[in-house]
Order: sequence, then structure tokens, then C-alpha cells
Amino acid sequence: MEYRVIGDVMQCVSVELQPGEEVQAEAGAMIYLTDSVQINTKMTGGLMAGLGRMLGGSTAFFSHFQAVGAPGVVAFAAHYPGHTRQLTLKNDAWLCSKESFLFSQTSVQVSIALTKRLGAGFFGGAGFILQRLAGMGDAFIHGGGNFVEFDLQPGQRLRVEAGCAVAFQESVSYDVEFIGGLQNTLFGGEGIFLISMVGPGHVILSTMPFSRMAGAILAHQTTNTASSGLGNVLGDVLGNL
Repeated sequence: MEYRVIGDVMQCVSVELQPGEEVQAEAGAMIYLTDSVQINTKMTGGLMAGLGRMLGGSTAFFSHFQAVGAPGVVAFAAHYPGHTRQLTLKNDAWLCSKESFLFSQTSVQVSIALTKRLGAGFFGGAGFILQRLAGMGDAFIHGGGNFVEFDLQPGQRLRVEAGCAVAFQESVSYDVEFIGGLQNTLFGGEGIFLISMVGPGHVILSTMPFSRMAGAILAHQTTNTASSGLGNVLGDVLGNL
């Protein structure tokens, strides 16, 4: 599979398919395709796998794109600004946060994976159910902002703000921990839980997860609405003087 990444802060991935070659993607990720590429919507892996992906924040149905009769091109992009990253699987597995999976070769199995502890799901910010990418082939993930990556050595620990974890190898253990301290909890602005990741394995983080981006937009909108409302009240008062 040949591809090229287009753009900087709102990247898309353009994939060149040879006749018979096929990729699978989240529903709604495609932005354009050429005439020779056909679309076939499938519940990949069967009913239970599809329902499981829905619980993990994905879609039950995947869109499959195959070049028929001639080479073709199809391009994919996420629905918010950020960057893409290729994962090359060689009979290993990665765990990904919800919304991070973009597309992959059909030889990659996309399923769900329960976190090792209940607390990681209820308080970790990535959901109790994560997406699991396994098998052989290339997969592409997306994260907001930029990526920061670490190669954790055996026993090496990294503590991460909830929601910033995009993907990590299955060999990395994943749990949550209480940040501690009354002042930290009430006024620290970092939430009350951190993700604890222990190596060995590779970890990919995002500098601007979608949840943080949405929160910033909402806070800005609320502030502007409140300011506008106060301005209207003052205008009415002054107008009646």
C-alpha cells in the first residue's frame, strides 16, 4: 500500500490502491476517491464485533474501499485538526483510544479490548473499552495537535493526563491513579486522575485531545455569551437613562 500525507495541521492521507487492493475505514472518514474505487459497507468481524466497536466509541459498520479494474486513489481525514501516524503491525497489537482509528489494510483486525482494571475505564478518560488493532499490515491513527512519543523500558513509568493517550503497544500496562492532595484536586486544573503507563512498549500521546479542544471552545462560547448578555443589559439600562 502506497500513501502520502497531505497538509500540516489538518492532515489527510491519500492512499494509492492497485487493482484488487482494499482498505477499511471508519464511517465518514473518506474525503475523496477516484472512479475505479468502489465502496462496500460491511459489519467487519460480524455482529458481536460490530456492537463491541460501538461500545468502544467506534462504528459498527466499516466502509471498505477497493480498486476494481484499474489503480485508484482514496483519501481519509479525521473530523478535527491534528496529525496522522502510521502503525506497522507485525503480528503484534496496539490499543487505541476511541476516535483515534482512521483506516487500515483489511489484514488488520479492529476489535475491542477491556482495560485491565475497572478504574481505568471509569476514570481514565479513554473509556472502559479501548480499540485493539492486531495482525499484519498498516493502520493509521489520528490525534489532535501534535504527537509526543516514548519508548518505555521494562518497569519505566509514565503518568499522563487523562485523554492525552492516543495509542500504546499492548505490552504497556495501563491503570489510573489518584493525583492526591486537596489543593491539586480542587484547583490544579489537571483533573483528579492520571493515567499510569508502565513499560515495556511504545506510547503515543496527543498534545490537544478532542475533549480538551471541545472544552476550550465551549468555555470560550460561554464567556462570549455571558459578556454579550451583560452588554445587552447595560445597553438597556443606559438607554433608559
